[in-house]
Amino acid sequence: MSISQNITLIKEQIARSAEKSGRNLNDIKLIAVSKNMTADKAREAVAAGLVDLGENRVQELTDKHPLVEGAHWHLIGHLQTNKVKYIVGKVVMVHSLDRWSLALELDRRAREAGIVIPTLVQVNVAGEETKFGLAVPEVREFISEAATLPGISIQGLMTIAPYVENPEEVRPVFKQLRNISYGLREIPGVRMEQLSMGMSNDFAVALEEGSTMIRIGTAIFGSRK
Repeated sequence: MSISQNITLIKEQIARSAEKSGRNLNDIKLIAVSKNMTADKAREAVAAGLVDLGENRVQELTDKHPLVEGAHWHLIGHLQTNKVKYIVGKVVMVHSLDRWSLALELDRRAREAGIVIPTLVQVNVAGEETKFGLAVPEVREFISEAATLPGISIQGLMTIAPYVENPEEVRPVFKQLRNISYGLREIPGVRMEQLSMGMSNDFAVALEEGSTMIRIGTAIFGSRK
């Protein structure tokens, strides 16, 4: 199937999940993860109407940025502090804010550029040693402090669930992130409007548990080399 056909199929699945859980389709954003894919394939996604593209690596994002007209870029992977300068002004959102040094650097670079960078705080809900993200008990204090930085706007949370054959097994991960977000809404300067959770293998369950942003790579572009 073509990239356009894959996108149509996924949008149909999103619509079914939204209907099942009483969600408004307008509250759900599909992000095409173009990691390890060519700029040509990214352009195909944009031509099919999917303008939100996600990259895990700064180098790939900056390489493709000038080649894919009309794209809205999301940095969804681990962000090294020394690479923040390369993405300022190029991304619509950073999904992976996970430590204080990164918050300070995003804030500094944003203020120098005269902009505010929308961010999501990455939470390692499942406590996997191989995953980045704040531990659940650290989230409230971190967000309370980061919300005082004028160069960033904390708009919600992100998590990566463990990969499992049966996505029902990770439903508790998505549910916990949603419940965490509810408890943070009263923090001044925090919007908590977005939940970035769900990928190719588990996005239907994530949507049922309140995801507003799903990050789909393989199901759109095919297997990566």
